[in-house]
Amino acid sequence: MSSSPLSSGCCSIRWSSSTSFLGPGCLCNGRARIRVYSSKSRQGFPRATLSTDPLLVQAARGEGISRPPAWMMRQAGRYMAVYRKLAEKHPSFRERSETTDLIVEISLQPWKAFQPDGVIIFSDILTPLPAFGVPFDIEEVKGPVIHSPIHSEDGLKALHPINLEKLHFVGESLQILRKEVGEKAAVLGFVGAPWTIATYIVEGGTTRTYTNIKGMCHTAPHVLRALLCHLTRAISDYIIFQVNSGAQCIQIFDSWGGQLPPHMWELWSKPYIEEIVNAVKKECPDTPLVLYINGNGGLLERMKGIGVDVIGLDWTVDMADGKRRLGDGVSVQGNVDPAYLFGPLPALTDEIHRVVRCAGRRGHILNLGHGVLVGTPEEAVKHFFDVVRGLKYDTPREASATGQLSSVV
Repeated sequence: MSSSPLSSGCCSIRWSSSTSFLGPGCLCNGRARIRVYSSKSRQGFPRATLSTDPLLVQAARGEGISRPPAWMMRQAGRYMAVYRKLAEKHPSFRERSETTDLIVEISLQPWKAFQPDGVIIFSDILTPLPAFGVPFDIEEVKGPVIHSPIHSEDGLKALHPINLEKLHFVGESLQILRKEVGEKAAVLGFVGAPWTIATYIVEGGTTRTYTNIKGMCHTAPHVLRALLCHLTRAISDYIIFQVNSGAQCIQIFDSWGGQLPPHMWELWSKPYIEEIVNAVKKECPDTPLVLYINGNGGLLERMKGIGVDVIGLDWTVDMADGKRRLGDGVSVQGNVDPAYLFGPLPALTDEIHRVVRCAGRRGHILNLGHGVLVGTPEEAVKHFFDVVRGLKYDTPREASATGQLSSVV
């Protein structure tokens, strides 16, 4: 094992690497229409070559494409009848999200039903916690429960470098998904951001008030910084592991980042996300990174320059306004209100058209402004993807003048 430092303005720690999964270079497979990359491969997947990137990856890079790609956060889950039937046989969420065969089957359920442009691995942002010293349970009513929350320096002693061998089911599932999907869609991995993961670890599970972790910012900042630094390195390694296993794009969920006042987010979340982006981009420069923060309307300007390729917008941000505030240096994702999928299908069609027009013809991945809601009609999800497949951008000359899109259905 080798010792490696993590040091910057926000972190300075050393630990021993616990895995041999990581190495120089990264998997960056896909269909780049403009760029030409090295043909060097890792774990059987070639790096990107000319005209091989999936549509979603091209959009993430801001390349010219014929239509917006689309996927949905939480596109695999309880709204699907096939998932509910499988969950009856396997009632434990931990079993469903930590067993390779089940992960693959669940991840592919929406792919087989709706053909989205992105297939995201069925997992959870808390899945890697036991691999670096934080065991947890998921209870039926309470949700995730961490029985030994970290509030002091003593709690930090349980932490250790992430052992990726304990997450073999994630790597195996991503490899299988790549083979199953082929070049028809992008395989997506994801992680939680340090602040969001720290929230669960400090609060002991879910919370509506965030009082413990917000209090730590003032009462025990050295403990919170040490925890965030540890999570930063673990999450960086976990992302690289996912990419090397087959993920073509990674979404970082700072789900609770929007619960912080903007100036506090800049102090307690942004620097650690930047650390992750820098570490991943050093090893995997061609793999797009997406950052999603629930309730990010007050953070958009502060998110600029963080280094990610795509910023996800929730439905409380007007797409045109979000694009204006972010500028041209980053792609966007979103942001149809999930509630539209409960309404008339023509209204859903109109909203998809509106969002796509507001986003423009370059650098947009169509998605919901949050995850698919329980009880969402499957017919509406199918309609969502059918509509986007029937769209096409105007020719470059027309689009430069009108910014419009056309329908081929």
